[in-house]
Amino acid sequence: MSAADPLDIRAVDTVDERMIDALAELWNGALPADLAITGAFVRYNVQPSAGVARRLFVAEVDGALAGAALATVLHGEPSVNSHGEGWIDLMAVAPAHRRRGLGRALLAAAEAWLAGQGCAQASIGAGPRPFTPGLPDPTDAAPFFAACRYESGGTAWDMASNLAGYTPPDVVREIAGVVRPATPRHADDLLAFLRREFPGRWRYEAEAFLADGGRLSDYMLLWTERGVDGCCLLTFPDSMRPMERYYPYRLPKPWGQLGSIGVSADRRGQGYGAALLDAGLRRLHDNGINGCVIDWTGLVDFYARFGFERYRSYTMLARSLQ
Repeated sequence: MSAADPLDIRAVDTVDERMIDALAELWNGALPADLAITGAFVRYNVQPSAGVARRLFVAEVDGALAGAALATVLHGEPSVNSHGEGWIDLMAVAPAHRRRGLGRALLAAAEAWLAGQGCAQASIGAGPRPFTPGLPDPTDAAPFFAACRYESGGTAWDMASNLAGYTPPDVVREIAGVVRPATPRHADDLLAFLRREFPGRWRYEAEAFLADGGRLSDYMLLWTERGVDGCCLLTFPDSMRPMERYYPYRLPKPWGQLGSIGVSADRRGQGYGAALLDAGLRRLHDNGINGCVIDWTGLVDFYARFGFERYRSYTMLARSLQ
């Protein structure tokens, strides 16, 4: 493609190492420095997942990537994707090539592919392996998506805290149970709990985590007299999931992350969730973690009780494809 023909969009089915590095470079040139990614992050996000189909649309100028849009769909998982949603997981245009219609052309190509996959709507971010949960705030891209008929579905938050001086808050009290790291023999117990209590995305993500060879002890399990009644997932610097997917750069090192986290429906409101969260935070603290992110949540007040503050917000954007 030449500079005189900026709307020549091509589809890419296989994202090779050269394209992985080019996508990271494109993203880092288009977004603020505190949202930087690495090739390892891109590689993790584009690896195969059960039921997932992806199509990358790119435009190149003089051999360099000028813009890209990554569309993702999940088939065969109605409990995860009950509304027929598709995702625009990555959307970036190099600053030198903006305001020429390239962004609209890339977005239109991605939307057309999602519609052809049977998707009823397209969302910005929030796919099975998300680059972001939504449109990061603040951003100058909001008018662009509004002009492309995307509407806001609310705000999600990343919360953050320095765990160097973490102490359990008063909300944590003794429970009739124990929280400890999972061991390899507990995989079936974890999945049985999630299939019963959180059969949608969290169950799907746990299955994908184990299929990828994730370390089972990154999960903390809440045990009661009847078995597993809660779990939370931790990310350490040496965990399989890339730490930069939580964009912790403004926090003190070493970095860690917590979430998803949940307890059985009939155990809620009894202190079990607070005990599980406290156990996860204490484990991170005891392993030397300072800057900690709890990502993609609306439970701002709950996590604030544990010393977490609003760190970054995302506008959840979607539009109908019908």
